[in-house]
Amino acid sequence: MIRSRASGLACAALLGLAGCASTPPEKDPVQIKLNDLDMRLARIERVVANRSLLDLANDLETVRSEVRSLHNDVDQLSNNVEAARKQQHDLYADLDRRLRVLEVRGGTAAPVGAAPVGEAGEGAAGASAPNPPASGQAPGALPIPDGSDRANYQAAFLLLKDSQYDRAISAFEQFLVTFPDSQLADNAQYWLGEAYYVNRNFTEALKRFQGVVDKYPQSAKLPDALLKIGFCDYEMKQWDQARQVLSQVAANYPDVPAGRLAQQRLEKLQTENH
Repeated sequence: MIRSRASGLACAALLGLAGCASTPPEKDPVQIKLNDLDMRLARIERVVANRSLLDLANDLETVRSEVRSLHNDVDQLSNNVEAARKQQHDLYADLDRRLRVLEVRGGTAAPVGAAPVGEAGEGAAGASAPNPPASGQAPGALPIPDGSDRANYQAAFLLLKDSQYDRAISAFEQFLVTFPDSQLADNAQYWLGEAYYVNRNFTEALKRFQGVVDKYPQSAKLPDALLKIGFCDYEMKQWDQARQVLSQVAANYPDVPAGRLAQQRLEKLQTENH
């Protein structure tokens, strides 16, 4: 009887333990909260990451638009520069053609030694006086008194192109006084020499061309200025000096018009036995 009761108690204890093993333990609320926070944080990180990518995409598109705009601006500037170069080239070609015509004819302008503008009466006897200044323009004044350096340079160049050589001389001289630091100063110095050259005042022309060499050794006009120095020496019958300068131009600038013209003049010197 006692043994049976003991066996029953033992079975009851075993069943109790079995029941406890089959019932899952309660989850830790702190761990649950941490897991929830982890999931929420992960969602927020994904949203932030996606937003950052969107912002980057927008920024990239903005940069692309600005680059396209810059490309358009560069293309427009390139076209403007090319147009300006063509215009300058055409003007130079036209003036050079006129100079060649005068050289072939032997010159119809003032003789060698004619007084420069502002020095009338000190030149060769019988030399014609300089043309009067344009209407409203005082001797030695800028063509456009209140204008910029570029505006006055263009005005002076147009006077030269229009065969108003004395006025062009006055305009370029005053330009160099008023705008000595202009980016166009070397060009003005060169065209001033051309104005004197076409007026057949080779002494003054040579001084102005030499000014390009001395003051603006990096100028794009340097080959042309050296060429015209040789031409001035030739016109003044300084054969050795002309040959020396022209040989230098032909050797140093064989692939530009100045070099080819120098070679032609050297051949002319040889043909003429100078």
